[in-house]
Amino acid sequence: MFWLNGLAGTGKSTIAQTFAEISFADGKLGASFFCSRDFEDRNNLQVIFPTLAFQLAYRYLPFRERLIQVLRANPDVGQESLCSQMERIVVGPLKASRIRTLIIIDALDECKDEEPASAILSVLSRYVNKIPHVKLFITCRPEPWIRSGFRLESLRPITEVLRLHDVQRSLVDTDIKLFFRTRLTDIAKTRSDCDFTQDRPSPSDINILCKKAAGLFIYASTIIKLLESRNHTPTEQLDRIISHTHSTAHEGQSGIGLLYTQIMEQAIDDMDLDTEEVHSRFRTVVGAVILVLNPLSARGLSDLLGVPSISTTLYSLHSLLLVPEDPGVPIQAFHKSFPDFLTDPLWCKDKQFFVDPVVHHVQILLSCLDLMRKRLKRNICNIGEALKYACCFWTKHLLMIPGSTSCIEEVERGINQFFTTCLPYWIEVLALTGNLGTGVHAINDIEQWCALVSAVQKCLFGLC
Repeated sequence: MFWLNGLAGTGKSTIAQTFAEISFADGKLGASFFCSRDFEDRNNLQVIFPTLAFQLAYRYLPFRERLIQVLRANPDVGQESLCSQMERIVVGPLKASRIRTLIIIDALDECKDEEPASAILSVLSRYVNKIPHVKLFITCRPEPWIRSGFRLESLRPITEVLRLHDVQRSLVDTDIKLFFRTRLTDIAKTRSDCDFTQDRPSPSDINILCKKAAGLFIYASTIIKLLESRNHTPTEQLDRIISHTHSTAHEGQSGIGLLYTQIMEQAIDDMDLDTEEVHSRFRTVVGAVILVLNPLSARGLSDLLGVPSISTTLYSLHSLLLVPEDPGVPIQAFHKSFPDFLTDPLWCKDKQFFVDPVVHHVQILLSCLDLMRKRLKRNICNIGEALKYACCFWTKHLLMIPGSTSCIEEVERGINQFFTTCLPYWIEVLALTGNLGTGVHAINDIEQWCALVSAVQKCLFGLC
């Protein structure tokens, strides 16, 4: 087992993706799972082993034959415990077929895991010695439950660890400079509007960019995405970045924050609208992009928020957000450091960009309730992405709202109106979309939140 350990922005997922591509081309990759906290089906531990089993079955005929036998005997194994899944659909077929292969799991820390030691690593610790021909490559941040998992007795002696943030800084800088030189050369060759001269970008330009990156690959990658943007010529963008007066040496987090601020300021300048209107729309749209619990497309976001021209607001943010050309494909943050930056008042000090999670969870919740009130009806046919999201996730946003917030009465009115007019149609949509179980959890969420509000109110009135 190999653990690629590193802080946010150091390049773990990029390495994992590249390694997966090379291993696949060499015929060595059996299966991979790239976790993401932004997608419900990629942050759920229950999905990892079935996904790996499917890929292994697709790749190896002997494994497929054994797996089919298991599934015929127990078709619901995917709903069983992680231990049972691992033993039945991964370890059993691997042992029987004696396959030599590689499995990659990226960003394990982004899966929801409430165990003191990583649930996946705990399961692996029980069975890893039964599959000696399999190598595992795992990347994740050194979160406490992850560290505890790798300390388990059966994993410790067979695990090799590389800490990216401990790699000698001069080696990291050499790699980042090489990345800049290679990608800037590619831009110069492929962009007709790129007027880089023979001496530009110069070694001093590369050195300045590297110094600003402060050892963070995410900074270098974001710079390149910004230079590739069609909104301005690469030379204009490079001059802006180079001329930025702030030194970011020894300020990894601050450095990427300054870059994010610079890009957002430019995005605001590119929008020909009243300043306050721009800032309000920016926070509403970007706040929703980074706080929705399952990514939505531009069309879905526009429908949910009631904000037209979502794409206009995001036009100059393509270096920070993955905004597909297809308006029906979900939008998501390019890197998790961007939402972390926007929602941290100690890091994002510019109030025009700061996204207050409580304020925006309230906005999203009220938008969900309003959309359901307007759209839910008997025998509904066209549900749509936004309405489906509202029906499935509105109570999760409710749980993000503290009982002491100033808009409690407005939220309570919205909930009461929902139960008065929408309840049976909501249940119908959940049933039609295969999410009926969500309704049970939603009722528990509402009860939990109401109990919290009641406790806060008692304290405020001196009754506790």
